[in-house]
Amino acid sequence: MSAVTSQNELEILASRSHLDRLESEAITIIREVVSGCESPVLLFSGGKDSAVLLWLAIKAFAPARLPFPVMQVDTGHNFPEVIEYRDEFVRKYGLELVVASVQECIDRGDIPDPGPTGSRNRQQAVTLLTAIRTHKFDAAFGGGRRDEDKARAKERILSFRDKKGGWEPRMQRPEPWNILNPRIVKGEHLRAFPISNWTELDIWEYIAREEIPLPTIYFSHERTVIERDGMLLSVGGPVVPEVGEVPRKEIVRYRTVGDMSCTGAVRSTATTYEDVLAEVSTARITERGATRADDNFSESAMEDRKREGYF
Repeated sequence: MSAVTSQNELEILASRSHLDRLESEAITIIREVVSGCESPVLLFSGGKDSAVLLWLAIKAFAPARLPFPVMQVDTGHNFPEVIEYRDEFVRKYGLELVVASVQECIDRGDIPDPGPTGSRNRQQAVTLLTAIRTHKFDAAFGGGRRDEDKARAKERILSFRDKKGGWEPRMQRPEPWNILNPRIVKGEHLRAFPISNWTELDIWEYIAREEIPLPTIYFSHERTVIERDGMLLSVGGPVVPEVGEVPRKEIVRYRTVGDMSCTGAVRSTATTYEDVLAEVSTARITERGATRADDNFSESAMEDRKREGYF
């Protein structure tokens, strides 16, 4: 390396080396799971983490077609921009899409109806487990990261689930030296988290490097919002202004994608990858902790959802 190499160039090289290691680890995990399981599926919400995960899966098997389907748990309260993005991504890469509908589970009486303005986030677990049983999936890739929440911080890369889909600590296997064992017995299934060791900053640096397309709501735009419980919620669909809540236009973006009823926007003027990276690099709270009402429902909200089988 030339002695005149600038500090900025050194930082770029170090970043690339770090991202390359993370990419290699994730692709190895994906291939290991596919080689050891009969019917895997990738959970694709349309958010940035699942977009990176899907991108890695496509790279893992290129130039061949992705050898398993992608699945979205559709609550019916999704942002329209996310559904549009999902459909375009699936079309562009010729993917097989499975949509697990919360509304269909409500109509069958499998889960209670929280009402037109109630959050359907807690209803996703039953819908997901029903789809896994119906399609006989034995492994589900998820975009969970350990830096998001304490419940995910202690999760292993391969998370084994019982016959009811629940998480049981005594079922989990040690992973010394990153040695993975994806073998399961009939009736069980596992969740695999190939980007467990990534951070939000790693995700955005990789998105910028690979130029991965994302839903437009991840970047600054004007939106009509109300402020509720300290969060800016987008008006429309399940979000109806209550007494005393005054809709107003704000320049915002989203750090994470969930239901409209429980995902808050942040005030931001970031319109490019570089702008978002500058914001994320100074953030002191994770995106889920800052803008997801479902994760702040209680101290154990994420842990409860894990035990119920959602992630």
